[in-house]
Amino acid sequence: MGRAVIQHPSASFAFTARCRIVNRPGMLGELTSAIGSVGGDIRALDIVRVEGNGIVRDITVLAADEDHAQKLIERMSAVPGVEVLEYSDRTFLAHLGGKIEVTPRYPIRTRDDLSMVYTPGVARICMAIAEDPRRVRNLTIKRNAVAIVTDGSAVLGLGNIGPAAAIPVMEGKSMLFKEFGSVDAFPICLATQDVDEIIETVVNIAPIFGGINLEDIASPRCFEVERRLVELLDIPVFHDDQHGTAIVVMAALINALRIVGKRLEDVRVVCLGVGAAGTAVTSLLIAAGVGHIVGVDLAGILSEDMPDLSPAQRSYAARTNRARLTGGLREALTGADVFIGTSVGGALDADLVRLMAPNPIVFALANPEPEVQPEAIEGLAAVIATGRSDYPNQINNVLCFPGFFRGLLDSGAAEISDGMKVAAAHAIADVVGDDLQPEYIIPSVFNRDVAPAVAAAVISEARSGGLAREFSDLIDPLHVTGSSREPGL
Repeated sequence: MGRAVIQHPSASFAFTARCRIVNRPGMLGELTSAIGSVGGDIRALDIVRVEGNGIVRDITVLAADEDHAQKLIERMSAVPGVEVLEYSDRTFLAHLGGKIEVTPRYPIRTRDDLSMVYTPGVARICMAIAEDPRRVRNLTIKRNAVAIVTDGSAVLGLGNIGPAAAIPVMEGKSMLFKEFGSVDAFPICLATQDVDEIIETVVNIAPIFGGINLEDIASPRCFEVERRLVELLDIPVFHDDQHGTAIVVMAALINALRIVGKRLEDVRVVCLGVGAAGTAVTSLLIAAGVGHIVGVDLAGILSEDMPDLSPAQRSYAARTNRARLTGGLREALTGADVFIGTSVGGALDADLVRLMAPNPIVFALANPEPEVQPEAIEGLAAVIATGRSDYPNQINNVLCFPGFFRGLLDSGAAEISDGMKVAAAHAIADVVGDDLQPEYIIPSVFNRDVAPAVAAAVISEARSGGLAREFSDLIDPLHVTGSSREPGL
């Protein structure tokens, strides 16, 4: 059933080559043709200088992977009259020195400024918090700070690469929090994969943060870490690999079902892969009203009467497969309306999709290779989504977590409810509006309407569910002066 991975040139493997090119007619055309002949995607041609009978140019090219980039450099060097002087990997350049920094929100230009933000004025703020610890939220960064906590055990599709190698991912996540949600998020990469040590560390650093985002922690350890932190902390704890994925999947499914004219409560959904993401997707779909979900893993269709189930699998089986189906993926998909894959590349093929109900919906979310290449089921599935940016309908968690945490922080909620997640999913889906079509069921990650809509939905649900905590009562009128007063909600 597996298919070869189709490689696409990507900015992830972009490089800039500085070339000295003999100055004669047709030379630039020869070089660009050579690049195109081996699948390079030219994005920029810039003149650096003219020297003697040559022109030095910087040529930016997208490649499909590291080997492809090297082949492109070799092909460029082989063109008579072209000398590659040097080249640089643009992705590595973007990471030099790290991608984030701390910047002050208040300028320090005078002695008066210094005396207010530091000694002696800061002592008054310290004492105000000591006298009423609730004021820490209004008088420190806590009201806008999130910890991105990982143990480096399940990073992207790279696996257990450890905390140091996970830092670039967490830095990138911090950038997304700030860019789309105006949230200050800090990478916390822990040199332990022991559940108790992770929990103890997070509890000990929690005073500075208004929320905890768990990231890239392997299953089943992630479930225990989240459960215990939720019990111990008075700030929201959110495992994005689970709940962020589930929210965006649900948003996409809401709109996909609008296209095919089916209802959540009527469809049969097959979830292939019941790890952290698959379990969270199933839980949220159940909370939203989907009544018939079938989970499939390596052992086949999960059911309560299967032997040797783990506690997590047994809990999953108890909530799903109401028709008591048996067998494997083929049996599960026969007559099913929706396929949601959070498993491995190549696990699905066109023949299996043909077994599904009319106008099937296929979400092939495995990365970097989806369960099935969209080209293989074009014309068979009514709606197709993947986790990749080079196909339509990318299921990307960045549509969720910046706005979701913005809403959590602004509402002061100490916990997260299913109602918040469902509301966030509907908010994301609604941004698409009248532009809905099979290749546009989910907004672009660059749509600036998404995060505010998600934040507003979370705040509204937090307030209606009695989970919001108002902090405006912590403003002391004696310390309020015009617009510079201590902010409340």
